[in-house]
Amino acid sequence: MLVFLTPIHAIPSLPAFYQQLNPELTPFQRRFVSYVKRCDELERKLRYFGSECDKFGLALESAGTVDSFVTASEEVKASNPAESGNKLLESLETELEGYESQLRELNSYSEKLTTEYNEKVELQEVLEKARRFFMTEAPRIVQNSLRGPPSPGGKTESLLGDNEGGGRSGMDMRFSSVTGVVSMEEKARFERMIFRATRGNCYVRFASIDQPITDPKSGEQVEKCVFIVFYKSLAIETKLKQICDAFDAHRYSLPDMDDAPAVDRMLAENAQELVDSRTVLLKNQDTRFRLCQMLAKSTEKWTWIVLREKAVYHSLNMFKTDVSGMLRGEGWVVSEKLDDVRQAVNHAHADMGTSMPSLVDQVAKPWPTPPTHFTTNKFTYGYQEFVNTYGIPRYREANPALFTAATFPFLFGVMYGDIGHGLFLFFAGLYLLANEKANDNAKLGEMMGGMHSGRYMITMMGFFAVYAGFMYNDMFSLGLNLFRSRYEFEGQDDGTVEEGDIAAQTAPYGSDESVYPFGLDPVWHITSNELLFFNSFKMKLSVIFGIIQMFSGTCLKGINAIYFGQKLDFFFEFIPMVAFAASLFIYMVVLIFMKWTINWNSRMLSATCLDPNGDGWGSSDYDGEWKVCDADVGDGTCTPAGYSCTGSDTTAEKCPLNFGGSGDGCQPPNLITTLINIALQPGNVDEPMYDGQAKIQNILLIIAFASVPILLLAKPYFLSKQMEHHEVVHHDDEEEGEEGGDEEHGFGEIVIHQAIETIEFVLGMVSNTASYLRLWALSLAHSELATVFWEKAMISTLPQGWLATYVGYGIFAGVTFGVLLMMDVLECFLHALRLHWVEFQNK
Repeated sequence: MLVFLTPIHAIPSLPAFYQQLNPELTPFQRRFVSYVKRCDELERKLRYFGSECDKFGLALESAGTVDSFVTASEEVKASNPAESGNKLLESLETELEGYESQLRELNSYSEKLTTEYNEKVELQEVLEKARRFFMTEAPRIVQNSLRGPPSPGGKTESLLGDNEGGGRSGMDMRFSSVTGVVSMEEKARFERMIFRATRGNCYVRFASIDQPITDPKSGEQVEKCVFIVFYKSLAIETKLKQICDAFDAHRYSLPDMDDAPAVDRMLAENAQELVDSRTVLLKNQDTRFRLCQMLAKSTEKWTWIVLREKAVYHSLNMFKTDVSGMLRGEGWVVSEKLDDVRQAVNHAHADMGTSMPSLVDQVAKPWPTPPTHFTTNKFTYGYQEFVNTYGIPRYREANPALFTAATFPFLFGVMYGDIGHGLFLFFAGLYLLANEKANDNAKLGEMMGGMHSGRYMITMMGFFAVYAGFMYNDMFSLGLNLFRSRYEFEGQDDGTVEEGDIAAQTAPYGSDESVYPFGLDPVWHITSNELLFFNSFKMKLSVIFGIIQMFSGTCLKGINAIYFGQKLDFFFEFIPMVAFAASLFIYMVVLIFMKWTINWNSRMLSATCLDPNGDGWGSSDYDGEWKVCDADVGDGTCTPAGYSCTGSDTTAEKCPLNFGGSGDGCQPPNLITTLINIALQPGNVDEPMYDGQAKIQNILLIIAFASVPILLLAKPYFLSKQMEHHEVVHHDDEEEGEEGGDEEHGFGEIVIHQAIETIEFVLGMVSNTASYLRLWALSLAHSELATVFWEKAMISTLPQGWLATYVGYGIFAGVTFGVLLMMDVLECFLHALRLHWVEFQNK
């Protein structure tokens, strides 16, 4: 921990984590809060510039890399020391204020011009639509309305019966009208409101405007239409004006449509004004575009400068003012950067030309807990972010990111294992690596930026997916016969294999030649028990990986306890946890490997009755010595160990191992039943695998049960003893009585915390082990989906001709890309992340 003593204007951006030395002051009372506010105002202006550039589709020019920006800033400060600190803010404020006022003035003028231009466009449309209406539809409507019912003589007469009355009637039938423009979205509601308000005593016509009109405020294109409403009442006129105002409909006054020259003259004048308005509007838009084009070149650089200055002043607010204008700050610096900090302070003093001294020295101990800092590179950055999202490790605590860098892509590969799909992901990662330098300097979106940050992770995920695919021997749901299968079906060369046939090994069981060199034998992909075999294999593999990873996390807890010298945590947390995990779960892994390595063919054959004179006698499947039994005893058959069979013998009687149970060690056990019976039926092993298994399991069960109360009670007990000892040594009798309540409260919290820790670990070991079965489930789902897509889209279309095959391949490629290369990648990624957060890091 260091102390910084330096003049106010000589504080550079030191690579340090500062401590707040002014906790008694609110954020608004601290010394440099006004400078922070000025930086906030500059940020607001720069955001405004960015939004204006976005309106024209202008991308902000990149300011380069952080390193180049820092180097350029140092060069500017070295050449002109006055251009820093407050002077820099003042110059930026002056420059940005001028640009903002200019841009706002242009925007205000543009909005005004757009409004005027829209009004002239709408008036032009209203004039044209109204004239067309009065020339075409109005005469026909008037003729139909004046046509009365025919008279008995076949003649039509006026209702008043004379010309004068008819003339007055024609004058009385003249309607008033309201014309204007309304949005197309509001057309139906507008028409419905007019009908209801006037009770149908009006005549409405609409005509859509072909070209959308720009909204002056939002800049969006709006579809509008011209309306004309005929009415014959002052009350209706008042209602219509109110409805137009409510729907933001623009009303326009028209000349008498019967006066054609006046209408033509008005159309011509408005058209000329429309051209002039458009010219001015385009000139304004061009001026704004050129201004935004200039701002786009410097906005990001200005933003970085403001953020740097804001960070400096925010750090200065943590410093405390000392005598003679000096600032004193305390903070943490990475040990390797101590010389850089001293050099930075001295360099700043040299640039300022001040005679006041500066000091960078260590603070006297004891220190508070330092913050955690991890130095990362391009490869480890993504994994460190994963770990920090869940929780940042304590200072000098073991960093789980180093283990995550290896286990995260590996567990992803276990779930996503497929050679073909993994190659797509692997090549995608290689493409990102090949374009690394270009993407470093490019402005990427949120998704592409995340993929660029995790480019090494994506590459490793693809690599391990290919590796697991080779292990499963699975490529687009097909097995690859790379090293020739160790099984053969009778008649497979001439295609006479039928369903139900059994494959025979090409080499003796257990020999080197009978083992497929790498991964699983491809014959399992065409067998009827394929699903059963892969389920068993992947389920056991998931449990093994899960228990190993969780046990590794528990071991890291012990390593942390040793490093920090926490004896109570080591002896009464770590040791009981290891004892509990090893006695039940590590033992489970041992049983799985034992079951895999035992020659069950030999064991089962040792408890099988055979005719000494038959073909099966003397088979190489039996590892022991063949012994012929007494032929006069029993039914004449013998076990390989020499037991005389009677036909009613149990497996335990025929098995020569004498391990106990019903199988006596000669038949493979069900591991799930064996593990459950460890707790439910102690001492009872129905199908043991080794001698004395029941006794050993009882001992392990006792260890597991004994570790729980130790984990629960031992640490709180010894902590209470330490608290009592501390109280006797450091407190007198009066303080003892006053603080007794605090001690009791603290001890109660310790007990509750330890109880939560115990319950979480004991139950978590069980639930987390089951959670790792997602490795099996997702791997199975991936392979089965790939199989379904291949069989339904490709196999079913191959016999139907080239066109059906072409379409089928398109479907196969589409669903493979969408489901397996996109959705399933994300799903396996999230599940691998969950396993590290919940199952690994909480240990």
